[in-house]
Amino acid sequence: MRGRPSIGRYLNRTLTVWRPQTAEDGHGGQSTVLVEVGGVRAKVDQPSPTERMVAASTSSRHSHDVYLLPSADVRRGDELRGTDALGTDQVFRVQAVVQPSTPVYSKALVELIQTEGQR
Repeated sequence: MRGRPSIGRYLNRTLTVWRPQTAEDGHGGQSTVLVEVGGVRAKVDQPSPTERMVAASTSSRHSHDVYLLPSADVRRGDELRGTDALGTDQVFRVQAVVQPSTPVYSKALVELIQTEGQR
């Protein structure tokens, strides 16, 4: 009997996970800051034409798919940060995380956050 196929061999990047956390500001209010919570192995892809069409029809900001191990601790609202093959820094905001019925991978639907003047 064969085991489940592993996505691990396709995960060719390491991304750092940053998670929003709320802290007291010392003046009776709260502020939200992003805190680094770890790293994950990942593969970053463009969404399929169908996914792009659905995203456009729902005004979604889904610009990329990030494939992860099914055990990766990545949540909606997290930021994934890393460098692409050309050495460009990238920041992705997680819109949603889904798994197939047999959890052989997790897929984060993300939005690439670009700074002014970035390609």
